[in-house]
Amino acid sequence: MSDLPAKLFVSSSSPHVRDTDSISKIMWTVNIALLPSLLMAFYFFGPKALWLTLLSVIAAVGTEAAFQKISRRLVRVQDGSAVITGVLLAFNLPASAPWWMAIIGAVFAIAIVKELFGGLGNNILNPALAARAFLLASWPVEMTASWVAPKGGTVSGISAITSATPLNLMKQSAKIIANPGNFDPAQVQGAQEAIAKLSSSYSNLFIGNIGGCLGETSVIALLIGALILFYRHAITWHTPFSYIGTVAIFAWIFGGSEGLFTGNWIFHILSGGLVLGAFYMATDMISSPINYRGQIIFGIGCGILTTVIRLWGGYPEGVSYAILLMNLTVPLLDRFTVPKVFGEVKKK
Repeated sequence: MSDLPAKLFVSSSSPHVRDTDSISKIMWTVNIALLPSLLMAFYFFGPKALWLTLLSVIAAVGTEAAFQKISRRLVRVQDGSAVITGVLLAFNLPASAPWWMAIIGAVFAIAIVKELFGGLGNNILNPALAARAFLLASWPVEMTASWVAPKGGTVSGISAITSATPLNLMKQSAKIIANPGNFDPAQVQGAQEAIAKLSSSYSNLFIGNIGGCLGETSVIALLIGALILFYRHAITWHTPFSYIGTVAIFAWIFGGSEGLFTGNWIFHILSGGLVLGAFYMATDMISSPINYRGQIIFGIGCGILTTVIRLWGGYPEGVSYAILLMNLTVPLLDRFTVPKVFGEVKKK
């Protein structure tokens, strides 16, 4: 018996689950799933989309390698997690963003949000979204003031306006319609026409022929990537479907300018960063709940916060802040949604 390797006698408590997946496999699967959106960003916004993404990825990977080297830890940039952070950060930038903004955001995401908390598996916030919030607070003009219309297209079919996202146009138009006495009749009529055009622009919203951040505009590309994630079992349906479903319900109830239950819920699903956030950032394994009940509650919370910010907040989009706020609740969700232990008998 003494000749047998000691590792044969090392055992953990049952049940024993075996899986061939690894951190590296999962991370690179997500990177592959993001490629369709990157290609569509290049098609609609030109080489600037690839340039910003490349700078963001290089800065993220370089910062992680440098931080791990300085702190005398094993350098693990090959696992692909820093690449995901760089790509997702670039996807949350407008095409007009200056090149240095991608670098600063990537350094902040890796050094401050990820590595200072202990590296992969220890960060409490999604690094890419936290970096986006940091950039939005630091340089709001560069992040919101100049949206670029897609190449050869317009913003949601409104040729006269090429510097706003569909959500921003909807929010501005809704304010005018809600307070017609404060505006000229021509402005009110223009707002009504804008909402009508936005509500009938589903094809542009689905394909991505609209203004917005680099990776959020093409819903079809994001859904193709989501199918890859589902096929590879990298994500489950609980968070994204509960998230999108909650936004649809609340937007339908409260999002209409003609009263309750008149909101255009399809527009709210297809526009902005909802699909990107629901499938690629709210499902982050590290900053989201572990079990299914917690994931559903997490998705519902994200949906409520997103809709509240979109309809009544100061920003037209609320996906980033909704996910970040719900990230902070994950320890509580994991604590109060612990599944029943197999074989446990409830005490009388």
